[in-house]
Amino acid sequence: MPITPAAGRENAFHPGGVGAESLPPKQAYAHCLLVARRHSENFPVASLLLPRRLRGPVAAIYAFARGADDFADEPGHAGERLALLDECGRRLELAAAGKAEGPIFVALADAMNRFGLPAEPFRDLLSAFRQDAVKSRYEDWKEVLDYCRRSAEPVGRLILLLFGHREEPLLPLSDSICTALQLTNFWQDLAVDARRGRIYLPRADRERREVTEEALMSGEAPRLPGFRPLMEEMAARTAALFERGRGLPDRVGGRLGFELRLTWLGGRRILEETRRVGFDVYRRRPALHPAWWPPLLLRACFPLPRSRC
Repeated sequence: MPITPAAGRENAFHPGGVGAESLPPKQAYAHCLLVARRHSENFPVASLLLPRRLRGPVAAIYAFARGADDFADEPGHAGERLALLDECGRRLELAAAGKAEGPIFVALADAMNRFGLPAEPFRDLLSAFRQDAVKSRYEDWKEVLDYCRRSAEPVGRLILLLFGHREEPLLPLSDSICTALQLTNFWQDLAVDARRGRIYLPRADRERREVTEEALMSGEAPRLPGFRPLMEEMAARTAALFERGRGLPDRVGGRLGFELRLTWLGGRRILEETRRVGFDVYRRRPALHPAWWPPLLLRACFPLPRSRC
């Protein structure tokens, strides 16, 4: 079964008329860069900071994750999500075996071969996307963290490998930052996800604070007495994970260290903004304003500050 976009909607895996396994890696990477720039408002900034030789591989990872995530989440793929994700898995295994089909997988196969990237992190990502297709509630914090282990942490590990870092002690630091970034996105997109019927706030914590699913989906949650304490608790757990990974940029140093500091600072800024608006993301979704980039870039030149949350 070919991977094609749902009617009327473009998906990152759509080949755009380009051939499959015969496609040269250079053209495959160009396709991935185009996908990344179309679908991520921050990728143009990130791509300028990356060494030129890594821009294509990073875009390939992004395009793979973006396309599979769309299959799991976007309304146009309802009823065929698991079949589409299974096809992604089939193409991933072909890419790992050097028999890639489609531009994104041609690029991935080249990156896997050149940089020694294992298939397991990509399999973990697909596992998380499959879970998104069938699961929209989380019982407790442990379940949320397990999801982040597969949806966020593999990306950090792949980036370390692209930069040539295979030191085992770096992995938990990277995992902590990636999970903190994923959680920050959950709280930032709480309203958007709830309207789509997806709630990442653990049921056990919601019930303890008497914050109901109905209130989250209707937008009434910020008016509940327990909502702010619940979200402060989630933010504190997230800030603790940022703090746990704070030493990673200095451990790796160089250009990657700078980029990790910038990523860490951007994630913390979003978390702080979410707290500043009282977590009422129903009225305004916090996002990185273009005017914030210059000071963030300057701060990324120096050691990271300690957590204030």
